[in-house]
Amino acid sequence: MKKLVMICIIGLLLISAPIFAQRTSDIENSKDYPLISRFEGSFIEFYKETKWGAYKLPVNDEGKIDWDNPKVLEGKVIRIQYTTSVDNNSEYVLQNYKTAFKKAGFNILTAIANEELGVSDRPHTWKDKYYVGGGYYNGLNNEKFGLGINFPIWKNNHSFIAAHGNKDGKDIYAIIYTVVGDAYTIITQDIIEVEGVETGMVSAENIAKGIQTDGHIAVYDILFETGKSDIKTESEAAIKNVADYMNANPGKKFYIVGHTDNVGDFNANMTLSESRAKAVLNVLITKYAVKAEQVKAYGISSLAPLATNVTEEGKAKNRRVDIVEQ
Repeated sequence: MKKLVMICIIGLLLISAPIFAQRTSDIENSKDYPLISRFEGSFIEFYKETKWGAYKLPVNDEGKIDWDNPKVLEGKVIRIQYTTSVDNNSEYVLQNYKTAFKKAGFNILTAIANEELGVSDRPHTWKDKYYVGGGYYNGLNNEKFGLGINFPIWKNNHSFIAAHGNKDGKDIYAIIYTVVGDAYTIITQDIIEVEGVETGMVSAENIAKGIQTDGHIAVYDILFETGKSDIKTESEAAIKNVADYMNANPGKKFYIVGHTDNVGDFNANMTLSESRAKAVLNVLITKYAVKAEQVKAYGISSLAPLATNVTEEGKAKNRRVDIVEQ
C-alpha cells in the first residue's frame, strides 16, 4: 500500500511539473534579425518568415493602444520567439529592448507594461485581442504568422513595445511582446519590413514587357497617404521609371488608372482613385516632361480587382496604379 501511495505521489508531481523547459540552444534554421540584438541569455524556440502579409499594429500616432483603428503594415513578416529565465521579468526585458532600439536608430512608438496594456491585466486576453482572429474580441489575427509557444494564462507580468526604423529606404517595424510564465519568460519578436505586394521596383524594362504582353502593368511602388491623393516621397523612383518608359516611346499613348479596394463608400473611392491617377499624371508631366497629349487619367474605384477583397493581402493587391496602353 505504501509503495502504491508513493507511486501516486510521484505521478502527481510529474503531471504538475512544467512540460517544457527553456532551451539551451537555438532551434535549427533560425537567426536573429540583424538590426536588433537579442535579449542576453535567451534562445530561439520558434522562427518563421512570411514573404508577404498584412500585419495589424494597434498603436495610434500618440502611442496609445487603439484596437478599433490598427495600422496595417504590409510586407515581409519575421516572427522569432525566444525564451529566457523567469527572473527576467517583463519590465526588465522592456527596458533592455528600449535601449537596443535606440542604439539601432529606431523611434519608439509605445512601451508599456502590466496594467498599462489595458486588457484586464491578463496575457490570455491580450492574446485573444492581438493574435487571435475573430472570436469574442474580434481579434487582429496576428497569430497567422505562427506561434511556436503559447502564452500562459492568468499571469499579470507582461509588456509590449513597438518601434519604427528605416534601413536602405525601407520602413521597418519591430514589436516585442514579453510574458513571464512558470518555467521561463517568453519574448515574441515581430519584424515587419514594409514593402509592396510585388517584389522588386518597377522598371522601364518590365513596364515594356507588361505593355507588350498584357497591354498594361500594375504598379505597386506608387504610394499615397491613407485616404488621400498625396503621393509619398518613396514613390519617386517608380514614377521616374514610368516616365522613362513613356519618354522612350513618344509615339504611344497611355491611361493612368487608379484603383482602390472595396473598403468605404464606393463613390468616395471613385473620386479618390481618379484624384490619385491625376496626381501621378501631374508629376509625369510637370517633373519628368512627359507630353500632356500622351497621357490621360481615370479612376475606377474597386471595379477591377486582381484578388479577393476578403483578405488584407487581396486588398493590398487591389490598391494600385495601372499603366494602360491606349
